[in-house]
This record gives sequence, structure tokens and C-alpha cells, in this order.
Amino acid sequence: LAEIVHSASQKGLPISVSGCRHSMGGQQFATDSICIDTRSLDRVISFDQERGLIEAEAGIQWPKLIRTYLDAQGDRGKQWGIAQKQTGADTFTLGGSLSSNVHGRGLAMKPLISNIESFNLINVDAKSIHCSRDENNQLFRLAIGGYGLFGLISSVTLRLVPRQKLRRVVEIIRADDLPKRFEERIAAKFLYGDFQFSVDEKSPDFLQRGVFSCYEPIDEHEPVVAKKELSNDDWLDLLRLAYTDRGKAFKRYSDYYLSTNGQTYWSDTNQLSAYLPNYAQKIRDEIGGQESSLIITEIYVPRRNLPSFLAQAAELLRSKRTIVIYGTVRLIEKDDESFLAWAKEPYACIIFNLLTLHTPVGIEASARSFRGLIDLATARGGSYYLTYHKFAKRDQVTACYPQFKEFLELKRKYDPTERFQSDWYRYYRKLLANR
Repeated sequence: LAEIVHSASQKGLPISVSGCRHSMGGQQFATDSICIDTRSLDRVISFDQERGLIEAEAGIQWPKLIRTYLDAQGDRGKQWGIAQKQTGADTFTLGGSLSSNVHGRGLAMKPLISNIESFNLINVDAKSIHCSRDENNQLFRLAIGGYGLFGLISSVTLRLVPRQKLRRVVEIIRADDLPKRFEERIAAKFLYGDFQFSVDEKSPDFLQRGVFSCYEPIDEHEPVVAKKELSNDDWLDLLRLAYTDRGKAFKRYSDYYLSTNGQTYWSDTNQLSAYLPNYAQKIRDEIGGQESSLIITEIYVPRRNLPSFLAQAAELLRSKRTIVIYGTVRLIEKDDESFLAWAKEPYACIIFNLLTLHTPVGIEASARSFRGLIDLATARGGSYYLTYHKFAKRDQVTACYPQFKEFLELKRKYDPTERFQSDWYRYYRKLLANR
């Protein structure tokens, strides 16, 4: 890796870094650059079973990381596991998750930075730099959530937590009750949870009623038994319904979740999930229509403002005739460590997946809806996630990330030749340039 960086410097070529390429803003690619694909860097380097620290190469994906530490612990009584990973898909690299500072479904967790002990980074001079809270702290804070702009992450040491057995508790509730219900679950020591809302825009329940599922610790001697779960074909059928009959889709989905009430899980493996990488083509093969796919966004609002935000969001999306295929609400605690922090306070996190036609008109229609959602959030002291798209206007970017210009200045301090680049970086460098 150091040789690649050195060679690129000698030739004056920019470098971009990619993992599994799930980010949606061009963070992984730079036009006319050397692109380093990290996925073959997938070894676990060491596992300290006394302290619960595991070091792995940055290209390892979450399923392999989990399998490796489970195999290493065997039948050991007290075991370690991950605290959190991103939801919705498992095939993210560890380095990519760090670079986006992801989060999971924890009810009282900060983003992933809180679980990172340290990492090694190959900088613009092709030197390996160790970064932690005690060593190269500013680089630690910049690179986590820094989208690969400060160097190539080569390995990461993750803080694990004790594995626990959990019970799923499922209810169907109203959005107006959600802040209070989240508080009650946290007070009762539940560890994880989310609210998956109705996406049927023809119903008064649109964004207002949903599946509230949370996970409480149970006695270590209780069995984790074979559980009811959906197959990939089941998920595809649900997704097809979300395209064609969203009321029926929510009924089927909520009935399924209610049927799993009381099931038991391990705290780490329960975070693994089904993902259909070629869903768009399969759906189109079944129902026809123009080429389309889903664009995701994540919006943040102070928790007390969640009901009013969802009510206004429903009005906005209906007025723009925007089709929401899936959405959920999670919680996050304040991130007081990363430089480009998105979790500026304890937020409710609202995820929207919008059906987007692959035409200029279709893309712009989704962009307008996303900008409208950001406006609703900022009016309430909220924000949005930079990882998923570049549709925000300049004033929205600076309102949500007032430190962004300083972030770009520090990037040039650590990388004066701008060796590490991406189309995402080039876009924001131009957008935020002095006028």
C-alpha cells in the first residue's frame, strides 16, 4: 500500500479509496485517479480476548469479522461481540464504516467512533501513522467520518462489548407516542430498537403508524432458539408490494414482525441482515416500468420534535408525489469526538428510501424532496447525513456543518498536494469555495 501511495506521488496522480462502495455521494471514486480497492485486505490481525480488542485490516467485511471472533472464542463462557454496525446491509468494509462514522440501532449509543480504539493510516508521504485518542488525536478525529480524505486506512482496532442474549418486544404504535416510548424503553434497559413506519401515502397512517421493535437483555441461561425469519424471496416479495401496494406491504410486514414478538437473539449476530443487491432489476423484471432504484437519506431532528417533523414530512412528500419505499426511525447520542460530526446532539434519526427514476427529471424530483426534508429538519435544529447524496444546497450544507470549510482546510494541511481525493471532495471543495 505504501508503495502504491509513493508511486502515485511520484507520478503526480490522485488516489481514491473504495471498499464495498455503498456510499452514494461519490466518496469512493475520483475521475482520473488511481482507485485502491481495499476488499482483499481482510485479515484479522489480532484478538485480545482479555480486553475485548480486535484488530483487523480495513477491507474486512462485517460478517467475516464476526465469524472470526466467534470461532476464536469457541465455547468460552463470557464472550465478546460488536456493539454496533450499520443497518440494512452487512457487506461494508470496516474501513468504509469508519470513514462514514456509521451507526446502528442502539438506543443509547454514539456513532461508531465510540467503538474505535485506534487505526493505522498510510499518509500522503507513504508513512504508516498510528491514530488514537492519545496519539495523533486530531487525525483520529478527522479521519473517522472523513470519507477517506486523510490517507488510506490500513487497519482498525475495534472495542468489543460483552455479547448478550436479547428478547425482541414488538408493538404497533403511533408516531406521536414515539419519543415517550423510546424513553420508556431506555429506562427499562433495552439496548436496541427502531420504528419502521407505514409508507402508504394514501393512508392517514403515512409516516404516523409503525412497527416499534426493541430488544431487552435476558438471563444468560435462556436459550436462543431457532427463530422465524424471512427468506430473500420473502423480502423480495415485500419489496415488490412496496412498489405496487404499500398498504398491503405494511400490513404483511407488521403482521410478520408481531409474529416474532418474544423471539430471542444474540446481541451481535442479530445485527446481520438480508440485503438484495440486484433488487431493482428483479422488481423491474416482475412489474415493468422505467429504470429506477432507491436513493436513501438520513435526517436528524431533536427527539422532542420528531412527531411534528414526521407530520410535516408526510405533507411534503404527498404534495410532491414522492414515493417512499421504506423508512425507519432510530436514535443516536451526541458525538463529541469526530471533527465532521453529524450527531451534534441526541437526535432521532429518520431514514427515507425514495423511489427515483433514472432520468434527469426523476433525479431532480427526488433531490427537491430531499432538500425539502432537510429544510424541515434545520427549522427544528436538525441536520442530515453527508454519506448518501449531494443534493443539499450550499446554505443547507453550511447550516448543518458549519465546520465543513475548516475540515477542508485541515485536509489541505495534512495533504497539501491533495493526493487523496474523490469526486465527493471535489464537489464540496467547489461548492464551499469563497465567492
